[in-house]
Amino acid sequence: MPVLIRKYKMSSGLMQEERIDDPDRIERYMRIFDKEDLKKLESGAKVFIEKDEWQLLP
Repeated sequence: MPVLIRKYKMSSGLMQEERIDDPDRIERYMRIFDKEDLKKLESGAKVFIEKDEWQLLP
């Protein structure tokens, strides 16, 4: 089962990590990426959108 990992900085300055393993939520989040970023994610590379770091693990 794939896991989508999102790392982001909270307003307090602390780093937060969210692990998303629900297939429906992963599918919704995948819509925010463009085609080039999707290819990177599918290969296991990290993708940055603004200040958030995303990674898809198989």
